[in-house]
Amino acid sequence: MADHMDDLEFAAEHDVPIPYIKRISTYYQTLGYGKPYRWAQYTHVPFTPLKKPLKDSRISLITTAAPYQPDKGDQGPGAPYNSAAKFYRVYTDSIEGEPDVRISHIGIDRKHTTATDPNTWFPLKQLKRLAAEGRIGEIAPNFIGAPTNRSQKATIEQDGADILAHVRAAGSDAAIIVAN
Repeated sequence: MADHMDDLEFAAEHDVPIPYIKRISTYYQTLGYGKPYRWAQYTHVPFTPLKKPLKDSRISLITTAAPYQPDKGDQGPGAPYNSAAKFYRVYTDSIEGEPDVRISHIGIDRKHTTATDPNTWFPLKQLKRLAAEGRIGEIAPNFIGAPTNRSQKATIEQDGADILAHVRAAGSDAAIIVAN
């Protein structure tokens, strides 16, 4: 049995996922928030299959990355957390060129990761390549920015409705959501 287990190529025992939910919950408790954060968790998640092949579908890109705001302090790849760079309303911007979006306003693990490669958190170049190869249909002309304001009520009632309206206005058949 042991010989068979060696063939599975398991990762080293210390190589385990970072417990982000526990880490974030502890972080908010440390900041003085009262009861623990209630993570959104549903018993049923609606799913609608595509009505046509992905190669024929128009795709919207949805991101939590923020547009660069020069007056809001350091927002570069090595920037510390920057709450001033947050945004609170859904926005759209053109996919033409290389949009200048940043993630300094996101509470990421800055000890174990960096924001130096925007392709890892804003995959527009990859989507354009896939569209050029015919693997996906065209990309909607504008990407959509989704706020991260920590309010489930605002996300569900306002932001979700605004995002859906933009996806529908673009005539998209599917959306890729890249939460940072």
